[in-house]
Amino acid sequence: MSTTGKRPHGNLSDQVMGLVKNLRQEVPDCLAAGVVDMSTGMLLSVDTVDSHPPEVLDLLAAATLDLFQGRTVVMIEDVFKERRGVTSDAHYFQEILVNSDNLTHLFMRHNLNEEVVAVVVCRRSVNVGMLFAQARRVVKEHSTL
Repeated sequence: MSTTGKRPHGNLSDQVMGLVKNLRQEVPDCLAAGVVDMSTGMLLSVDTVDSHPPEVLDLLAAATLDLFQGRTVVMIEDVFKERRGVTSDAHYFQEILVNSDNLTHLFMRHNLNEEVVAVVVCRRSVNVGMLFAQARRVVKEHSTL
């Protein structure tokens, strides 16, 4: 059970590490969690059951940036916004689910700061509904990022 029901205190680094820790602990079948800063493309924090070379983690951050803000994705967002009459500069895509052979990867923009993306990696056998529900709850609890 999360102890972060109240607004987290501390500096931004502590808050990001707390978010990652809570994702790892509270999302079912979670093998890794991280936070990417979309304004810089940097991985701010990561917690994983396995050790990974730094270049792999850097690629995760770059891939997350491409998934949400790559040139073609932004073009698709702009077309959707135009067709629906949306004039906001907010990004259209908020969550992306990717399944690989053995893993399920969930990428979620923070609900109040769309420059922050939480990444959760779970076993492929995860209940996707519970994955979304728990990840959304944990991210929402960390609303001060």
